[in-house]
Amino acid sequence: MANAIEVDNVTKVFRLYQQKYSSLKERVIHAGKIPYQEFIALNAISFDIPEGHTVGLLGHNGSGKSTLLKTIAGIIQPTSGEIRVQGRIAAMLEIGAGFHPELSGRDNVFLSATLLGVPVKEITARYDAIVEFSELGRFMDNQVKHYSSGMYARLGFAVAVNVDPDVLLVDEVLAVGDENFQRKCIDRIKVFQREGRTIVFVSHSPELVRQICESAYVLDHGTLIGEGEPAQAIAALRESLQRGGAVGGLVIGEEAAPAPKTAENPVVSNIEITFIKAYPGVGGESREQIFPDEPIRVEVGYNARIPSYDLSLTFQMVSPANETIYSANTKDLGISGFDLDSTGVFELNFEEIPLLDGIYGISVALIDSKNQIISWLDEKAAFQIVNQSRANGLVSLHFTINSYSLPVAAI
Repeated sequence: MANAIEVDNVTKVFRLYQQKYSSLKERVIHAGKIPYQEFIALNAISFDIPEGHTVGLLGHNGSGKSTLLKTIAGIIQPTSGEIRVQGRIAAMLEIGAGFHPELSGRDNVFLSATLLGVPVKEITARYDAIVEFSELGRFMDNQVKHYSSGMYARLGFAVAVNVDPDVLLVDEVLAVGDENFQRKCIDRIKVFQREGRTIVFVSHSPELVRQICESAYVLDHGTLIGEGEPAQAIAALRESLQRGGAVGGLVIGEEAAPAPKTAENPVVSNIEITFIKAYPGVGGESREQIFPDEPIRVEVGYNARIPSYDLSLTFQMVSPANETIYSANTKDLGISGFDLDSTGVFELNFEEIPLLDGIYGISVALIDSKNQIISWLDEKAAFQIVNQSRANGLVSLHFTINSYSLPVAAI
């Protein structure tokens, strides 16, 4: 299978100017040279995308995704390296790209499509389809400077998908559209996939990449750090985020310091929770990633300076969006109170965690017989679930499906 896109050792360096000279005297003194620093936006990126494949680009803000997409589109030229693209490119890179604010929507359709190399006769034949897809019929004769960001996205995407591209480049522009329009765009992308067109898709949504992409690449500070099927790429993305610091305030695989005593946290106790650790896997195996429906063991360390009696433990698990998935107190579950008089560990064993992709936080608290919190750690430990399937959402559900015919009279 031939390659639609070949990225060969591409590097892009920008110059960051710290100051500008405003007078002729300053320019003469410095011989016209303005000091600058070099910023490496892309660093020796290489990969090939076969014809008909849909590929995602993942990475944190500033990782180089949009810069790479613009070099593929030919909007900016690489400092070194080469990019080869086969066929007509349609690019939806940012809101309003290629539109003239003083022109109407109608005029901008012809301007944008002409810039993509589409003959005027062909644009005229497709104009009604573009307007119908954008749902902007009564606004097409208005200047686009009066359009909202969502209207810009509608018109830009409508043009991009109706000029018969061989390669479609889509940046994070669908986020500004409403839910119905996003669904329409995804449906059109799936039509393109069935037609064998090549798509490069930039998104901050791992679930969207998992849903529509066959593979994905992960960028970190301009460097390609991971590639593979969507599940593998998403795992590489989250690992890079973890290396850059706590993810969403959660720390994975590290001991957490006890909560400080402040005006908002006035608890003074002779018992403190010293750590929370999550160990995915079975048989003593410990790793940072777990697959849906695997067991995990959670250890909660404590230090009782003086004996304390009839205590209960409250356990809470939160989703990547900080929503409570599960919260329970041992006494409410019918478990007898604990008497603690030294240093020790609570061990909680979960036979399965029926969750999908994400980093999940853990909080625990010790409650005394008067139902008062005497010690806690709040979301200081976490575990990561890696979803290797194409399923989306939060919960891992298992089902079977049957198909059977009905008599004509019953339909």
